[in-house]
Amino acid sequence: MRAMLKRLHSPDIQNLESWSPGDEPFGFLLQAMIGPADGPGEESFDIMVCTPEWFSANRMNEKTIVSGAHTLFVASYDYRVLKAYIERAAQRYEEKTWPEIAARLSWLGHSEFAEYCDDFEKVVDTHMASKSRRWWFGMKKR
Repeated sequence: MRAMLKRLHSPDIQNLESWSPGDEPFGFLLQAMIGPADGPGEESFDIMVCTPEWFSANRMNEKTIVSGAHTLFVASYDYRVLKAYIERAAQRYEEKTWPEIAARLSWLGHSEFAEYCDDFEKVVDTHMASKSRRWWFGMKKR
């Protein structure tokens, strides 16, 4: 099974394709609707898209460390580039089940699937542990 980007949505921006922030720093919630490439259905992966300047001014709040989890930092807004990046990310993995794909994509955005699946954290932990072991020992995935 492979995943594909079905559509992009933002509750903050009415038309993502024509929106322009001008020269101002910006940040907005982007929902990447990703589902099986060979069938119906989609899950929302919530991503904060922002410039580093916006993140610093709006998310740091005088903190010295803040995780950038589920955040895409961009130098400028280009819908086509953003969409292509997320399309490539969605198509990157091939797994036997949707929970495994959703777990693999958890680095990209917060999955609504995580809220409904008791085993989601276990699947994520398994994939992350496997990835960490391969990195630590310099191994490639078989």
